Amino acid sequence: MSYDDKPHEECGVFGIFDPDRQAVLETYYGLFALQHRGQESAGITVSDGQEMQTFKGMGLVTEVFRNLPEKEGYIGIGHVRYSTTGSSIPCNVQPLQAEGQHGSFALAHNGNLTNTIALRRRLLQGGSTFQTTMDTEVIIKLLARSREKRVEDQIKEVMGEIRGAYALVSCTNHALYGVRDPYGYRPLVIGKTEHGWVLASETPALDLIGATFYRDVQPGEIITIDEKGVHSEFFTGHKPAHGGICSFEYIYFARPDSIMNGQSIYEARLEMGRQLWKEAHFDGDVVMSVPDSGNVAAMGYAEASGIPFGEGLLKNKYMGRTFIKPGQKNREIAVRMKLNPIRRNVEGKRIVLIDDSIVRGTTSGIIINLLRKMGAREINLLISSPPVCYPCFFGIDTAERKQLIGAKYPVDKIREIIGADKLHYLSEEGLAKAIKEIPKEDMCMACFNGRYPEAVPGWGLDKETGEPVNE
Repeated sequence: MSYDDKPHEECGVFGIFDPDRQAVLETYYGLFALQHRGQESAGITVSDGQEMQTFKGMGLVTEVFRNLPEKEGYIGIGHVRYSTTGSSIPCNVQPLQAEGQHGSFALAHNGNLTNTIALRRRLLQGGSTFQTTMDTEVIIKLLARSREKRVEDQIKEVMGEIRGAYALVSCTNHALYGVRDPYGYRPLVIGKTEHGWVLASETPALDLIGATFYRDVQPGEIITIDEKGVHSEFFTGHKPAHGGICSFEYIYFARPDSIMNGQSIYEARLEMGRQLWKEAHFDGDVVMSVPDSGNVAAMGYAEASGIPFGEGLLKNKYMGRTFIKPGQKNREIAVRMKLNPIRRNVEGKRIVLIDDSIVRGTTSGIIINLLRKMGAREINLLISSPPVCYPCFFGIDTAERKQLIGAKYPVDKIREIIGADKLHYLSEEGLAKAIKEIPKEDMCMACFNGRYPEAVPGWGLDKETGEPVNE
């Protein structure tokens, strides 16, 4: 169990094609930079142009690859995982490797398909067998069964069948491929090395290996990288009216030093803090954050309000994954293992506390109680996102709707439950202003308002009210 009460990203992906670099080493570095996107497992596939091998295991990147594989190769893909579809078990570790009409190929997937059950049933009826419980295996089975001659045409055929969120990296013994779904839910960028090219979920993976940011993979785009360079094609079978770029990438998931779809994550979070000040005008003696995810928004709030920023919660940076069993007492211990108040900075203070989100509400209440015990005189909580009221079906692990505190209670009742003196969530309009490089209609805010960019099983709109309903 994670110590916190946050949504979790499914995974991060990385790929490289560079004749002058060791693919296994560069992929290791790339995955290290993407570790925040998944801590359950890690894997690397490498090809030397003739033979392909995959190495993977459960745990952090540094745990799985205590000794790097000695496989030589210049083509590689990698994956770090947090499970949404499929259990956290060894057989579900990616990349997945298979044999197709062009020989060996491997694939890694960030996102979540919404029609997995129907596709899996069809494949089973057609004689396929499955070794994992992941929707990624559905994609790789569909690719292997395609009769199209070109890999790009195989990908287009599969894109015509799958629905939902996918940022894919794939490789054969001759090329590297990158694919992004038509809505652009999950991020994927292209980087340039001196003699090759890189694909990654986020730009810090490029920075770490000395690659230069080239551009984002566009929604619906298929990228091929081979000895002749970079080639681009688009899947045109389905053109959504609007995009579905995940707003939570900007609020919480992405590293602050990332540039995503042309938007600086750091600047967006600063502006979220400024927008919170414009909307709430909560006064206090000091602005504090729930580290690390609330740090930048708190600095934005301090800048806009003129209230000094101070460190009130010290984070234990040496704590990795925790295995705390459920229960209120155990949750409190888990939070204390991660965060501890600094009495000198808290005692007697009116605190403006900034966090990025509230999901179930359990952790927020524990943190506020810790600050009270350290002598905080007043705690006014600001959240740099709207209330999370609906589950995500596109690659984020959120709780069921019945577990979401924002779905069950109005804001004032939530404030009472968690013990804050005041509580304000950033509005959708304020969030859209903060992510200013992306039009609001191209962002997915379904976890706040239930308006999913595309149909999802079990959800629809009430014919009279137009509100989302669980069918």
